[in-house]
Amino acid sequence: MTTVLEVSNLRVTFGTSVAAVRDISLSVARGETHCLVGESGCGKSVTALAIMGLLARNAHRSAGVLRFHDHDLTRLNERGMARLRGDKLAMIFQEPMTSLNPAYTIGSQMAEVLERHRGVSRAAALDRAAELLARVGITAPGMRLKQYPHQLSGGLRQRVMISMALMCEPELLIADEPTTALDVTIQAQILRLLQSLQRELGLALLLITHDLGIVARVADRVSVMYAGKIVESGPTAALFSAPSHPYTRGLLRCIPVPGSGRRDEPLGSIPGVVPRIAPDFVGCAFRDRCDHAIPSCSRIVPLRFGTSGHEYLCRLEGA
Repeated sequence: MTTVLEVSNLRVTFGTSVAAVRDISLSVARGETHCLVGESGCGKSVTALAIMGLLARNAHRSAGVLRFHDHDLTRLNERGMARLRGDKLAMIFQEPMTSLNPAYTIGSQMAEVLERHRGVSRAAALDRAAELLARVGITAPGMRLKQYPHQLSGGLRQRVMISMALMCEPELLIADEPTTALDVTIQAQILRLLQSLQRELGLALLLITHDLGIVARVADRVSVMYAGKIVESGPTAALFSAPSHPYTRGLLRCIPVPGSGRRDEPLGSIPGVVPRIAPDFVGCAFRDRCDHAIPSCSRIVPLRFGTSGHEYLCRLEGA
């Protein structure tokens, strides 16, 4: 398969106090769904913003490789990135209500994407917008184009965001928690929609989530992220059948399985919270929450390799 996105040793720091992303590497191929999973605060969204060139002004980004097809994203200036964003690179943000401009109609915001990148007329852009709204299951698309974001439900706003991301037929789609704050039924509809569009358009999809249930259903590959670092990655089947990092195992234990426990038993959990990591941090960031921690976990952690491209960071082999 053709590699669409290649990331190697990506690092994002905020000032001199926080390393939000620490030397992570991943790739996404055409037609592939790569899931980046981890709990809130581990650096997933910062990774997506770093790829898209949308970091805050006080952030510093560096990478050994950050390539979209033949484009070296570390060398593109803001104008060059702006030409790619919304065109060949697209992103669905976590909360559509704050991503859509409340002062403009849905049609105006969708049409602007195609007008800017393709130079088409407003009428042609609105026709394309209506076509895509219908494609993602929104009825009466002509009416919806005249509405404002506050007039739509959360599920409809998320579908609008998906349609807007597809206006220029991108090759890479980054979806940052696209089902957050939606009820379970709408979540399932949105996921099925993304899968269908991906198969139909051959999209490379980087899906960011904290829900391993979603990962098991849709991912081809998965990278588990903790405190700014990818601690385990591999093909979905290999990782779920033989999770090797203690954090991955802890996440899997937190998934409730109906009928597997008694009512008086507590749900699975991982004690503690994701720590803030300084740029000069050394060792395993999970060691204070890990049942297998030993003194040497405070030193450099080796990368271990399993089968079929499965790899993980841990001092304890087969922890």
